[in-house]
Parts: sequence; structure tokens; C-alpha cells
Amino acid sequence: MIQTSQNFYTAVENRRSIYGISKEAVISDDRIEEIVAKAIKHAPSAYNSQSGRAVILLGANHDKLWNITEAALKEKVPAENFKPTEEKMAGFRNGYGTILFFEDQTVVKSLQEKFPSYQERMPDYSLQSSGMLQYIVWAALEVEGFGASLQHYNPIIDEAVQTIWGIPENWRLMSQIPFGKPTAGPREKQYNSVEERMKVFK
Repeated sequence: MIQTSQNFYTAVENRRSIYGISKEAVISDDRIEEIVAKAIKHAPSAYNSQSGRAVILLGANHDKLWNITEAALKEKVPAENFKPTEEKMAGFRNGYGTILFFEDQTVVKSLQEKFPSYQERMPDYSLQSSGMLQYIVWAALEVEGFGASLQHYNPIIDEAVQTIWGIPENWRLMSQIPFGKPTAGPREKQYNSVEERMKVFK
């Protein structure tokens, strides 16, 4: 069992988007693999479909991801406006690693066939399952001392990711979480009134 020094509620509160990260190791690579494996195994999914997939990129593979992302963005962002994007890519590349999250579309389609009355909702359920998996991993990385953020550079990098790392065609890329040792705290965050966002009926 993975042992942590934070309780669940503390992890929920402390999980924030951290953009200042470094390549300094916080825990072992084996520990990172253990965390992601636990999340993959235990994350909830519709009909226990277990459609979530993950790829861990460390070292040169992590750097390569942000190199190809930067190259893809150069084709879309005007050169005179590219400096902030370039700096953002460098910030992600400065991190220790990146976790890619996917949803297996073969599983989603099989559910659509098995439950035709809900076939239009199955992609929504898949998104919900993926979101929960991503959150578990993100919070777990924070507990271990990493800073992380959730990014969405799909679909512009989908083809390159699939080719370079041999990703099955039926895995749909959902998001990317670059992580590393924090070098800066989170940005200030404003919270809307909880009373306006929650209703209780007794």
C-alpha cells in the first residue's frame, strides 16, 4: 500500500496548478510508476469498463514531448506572438516528467453496443472516468511533493505521440500532466461562494 503523510482532504485542498517546476527528483521513478498504476487500477469508471490508459514519459522522452508540442504550435501561432508560448513550453520541459492520459475507444464502443439505450452518453461517461483518473494522479503527485498542472495540447500532437511512442490507434489522447519539483508556488486563486454553488435539502 502507498503510504502518504497527508490525509485526503489536505491533498484536495493543496492540489493546485504549479507551473514553476524543475528536473530535480522528489521520489524514485519506481514510486511514480506505483502511483500511476494504483490510480489506473482503482479509478472509478462507467460499468467498471476500466477505459483509462496512461503513459509515463521521463528523461529524454519527457523533453521530446514538449519539443514536438512546441514545433506543432509554431505552425499555428504567428512568429511575432510566439515568445510566451515558447516560454511556456520551456517551463514544462524544465519538469521531471509528463503523464499522458488516454481513453480506449474500443472499450467505449463496446459499451455503446452493449447498452444501446445509453450509447449517446457513453462518450460523456468516458470523459468523467478520465477526469477522475487524472485528478487522482494529480493529487497523488502533490502529496509526494511534486508540482503539476493539467494541459490539453491534443489533438495537435496526437499523431506524433502515436507514432513516436507506438500508442495504439484506439487510445484517444485526453490530456497531459507535466510535473517536477516546485520552484514557485501556485498563482493566487479566487474562490466563488460555496453557498451559491451548492444546495442542501433535508
